[in-house]
Amino acid sequence: MTLLGPADVRRLADRLALRPTKSLGQNFVHDPNTIRRVVRTAQLRPAERVLEVGPGLGSLTLGLLEAGHPVTAVEVDPRLAEALPETVGERLPGADLVVVCADALRLDAVSGPAPTALVANLPYNVAVPVVLHLLERVPSLKHGLVLVQAEVAQRLAAAPGSRVYGVPSVKTAWYADAARAGAVPRAVFWPVPNVDSGLVRLVRRDPPRTSASRPAVFAVVDAAFAQRRKTLRSALAGWAGSPAEAERRLRAAGIDPSARGETLDVAAFARIAEAAS
Repeated sequence: MTLLGPADVRRLADRLALRPTKSLGQNFVHDPNTIRRVVRTAQLRPAERVLEVGPGLGSLTLGLLEAGHPVTAVEVDPRLAEALPETVGERLPGADLVVVCADALRLDAVSGPAPTALVANLPYNVAVPVVLHLLERVPSLKHGLVLVQAEVAQRLAAAPGSRVYGVPSVKTAWYADAARAGAVPRAVFWPVPNVDSGLVRLVRRDPPRTSASRPAVFAVVDAAFAQRRKTLRSALAGWAGSPAEAERRLRAAGIDPSARGETLDVAAFARIAEAAS
């Protein structure tokens, strides 16, 4: 069998003397049916090169390669990065795999053929920063599917007005359209996490048309949600210099100063940043 089952995952972990750590967010998928479902849900084009972050013991890597997709895998744990080619070589000799031992949050470029899809089981504790960093730093990525904590999935895909709409929602929307793509049960992971998981589909799109820079827009977003219960006039007072100046900028952007950040889309935040220039 090409893919890894529960016994295979445990055997590989024992061989590497690996004990999954919470600090690295290591929860490995050991169910082949789930892996194949993830690959199908990613809606990849034939032979499309995939960027995988956190391949771990190789469950998803093998699923992608089995389906005919070359993979560039970024793994921060040196033991796992070294073992992955051997695991793949035993099960899929000759597969097109490039392994990069690096922290995805410090990755500025991807050497070799440019990946156009991101497919990853992301560590829960860094999922949002990793998604945002890769969308910014790897412009060749056109779409993706990420497996994340269910709460994170809700936030990434939330629309304005939603109870969970916030900073991750707006910042992701700068780069891509995000949508929920299904749930994944706890039982398919080892060790079993104490939270549920979900899939999020990402489709790259152009940022809002604005003269404001991305950092300037993100500064407004951060300020608006730092005190999300307050009106924008109050929440943006520190950013603007005073409540009166915040109101002036909001009105210049065509936004009601008594509104709250959770009601605005990314284009509205861009207009506020533009009004500050």
